[in-house]
Amino acid sequence: MLSKSVFAVSFALILLYINLFIEVDGIGVNWGSQASHPLPPATVVRLLQANGIRKVKLFEADTKILGALSRSGIQVMVGIPNDLLAPIAASVAVAERWVSQNVSAHVSSNGVDIRYVAVGNEPFLKAFNGTFEDITLPALQNIQSALIKAGLATLVKVTVPLNADVYQSASNLPSDGDFRLEIRDLMISIVKFLSDNQAPFTINIYPFISLYNDPHFPVEFAFFDGTGDPINDNGRVYDNVLDANYDTLVWSLQKNGFGNLSIIVGEVGWPTDGDKNANMQYARRYNQGFMNRQRAGRGTPMRPGPMDAYLFSLIDEDAKSIQPGNFERHWGMFYIDGRPKYQLSLLANGNGLIPAKDVHHMGKKWCVLAPSASLEDPQLGPSVGYACDHADCTSLGYGSSCGGLDLAQNVSYAFNSYYQVSDQLESACKFPGGISMIVTRDPSFGSCQFKIMIKSDSSGGEASTKMCLTRSVAVLLLLLMCMYIVL
Repeated sequence: MLSKSVFAVSFALILLYINLFIEVDGIGVNWGSQASHPLPPATVVRLLQANGIRKVKLFEADTKILGALSRSGIQVMVGIPNDLLAPIAASVAVAERWVSQNVSAHVSSNGVDIRYVAVGNEPFLKAFNGTFEDITLPALQNIQSALIKAGLATLVKVTVPLNADVYQSASNLPSDGDFRLEIRDLMISIVKFLSDNQAPFTINIYPFISLYNDPHFPVEFAFFDGTGDPINDNGRVYDNVLDANYDTLVWSLQKNGFGNLSIIVGEVGWPTDGDKNANMQYARRYNQGFMNRQRAGRGTPMRPGPMDAYLFSLIDEDAKSIQPGNFERHWGMFYIDGRPKYQLSLLANGNGLIPAKDVHHMGKKWCVLAPSASLEDPQLGPSVGYACDHADCTSLGYGSSCGGLDLAQNVSYAFNSYYQVSDQLESACKFPGGISMIVTRDPSFGSCQFKIMIKSDSSGGEASTKMCLTRSVAVLLLLLMCMYIVL
């Protein structure tokens, strides 16, 4: 009797243990690599494992990153950048070579669990002025042909991550949704191709961008608390923009005969800096709200059940283009050194994010405006301009975390940003006229952090498989216990 009680307790504990890791099976993260000092890929993979994240979306086929994902238990969507679409569209041989080098080699030899190839990234954005409209579908077709030839088409599916501007609704009601008129025929051709090959439609949805682009956008409608004014679409009630946007896509697919096509939300998240609405409070509120509904199994009125989605993003990218806005470098749930920015519960145990381990920073030194320097010095403006052109000053904007600094502090922040991105070289703090100096006292002010750069290590290496093996052992023990109890 006692032994069966012990086994029963063990059985319950193992169920709980396994649940902690499978809880976020449906959630993935975007792992971008546009950073001046990226964390080693193996460190990032351990970070993913520690936080129970089982899926990643990559924007390009980085060999070191894919190597680090080897036998990690993490599913991978690997991307093809837009600048490779033209050669791949023009030649099946180029597509076959890309698949051989970036998919087949890693799947067969390195045990990387690649599930999707993302062909392009938001290629039909209006900002691209149609540049990729004629080549995206041919590139998609050639990659599919290459996967078939490689014998991988049943394991690896093609998709095209698209921005939500590929569909629209004249009335703002989801049921009036359809694909954008000027690309409607192209979209239907792509959707048919995806459907014919049992491949998903991937869409990126950003309520923050709606708020950023429209000062009159209702802020509360961006979140999941139900405090915004709802939309009633013939009895279907929408209390947040994500659901309304997602179902506008569902209606667009349904109207064109593809109502059952699977959908992946390729990017969803909220930035923490670089704009008045990009802050820690809003980012935590949005991402935790999204995770809570995922765990509750809540979907949309048209598609009940949790979404297949990838949070954007894992780690900040301080070298990313800021053409869309200063916020582009601040989407991460983690700073560039792998520290969590805010409390966010991904796992069922309710614990917050776990930081990256074994990350080493440079010395506690900062470059600042020298006390003797005059704010009227004609060298000041060009020096700040040079520093910000070669480093990241996006936190200095209006409403941002460092937007409240005075002029001298602004200059110091710019100087330090350049000094840190230059690996704290002494020469990087020698601005003309002796207007800068190195200090050992932290000049951070309020919410504004004067960062210290991490020691960059680009070595990849194979990630630890300890957690993956532990899960496998737990499942095996669970099966053995079930057999024992039955017998």
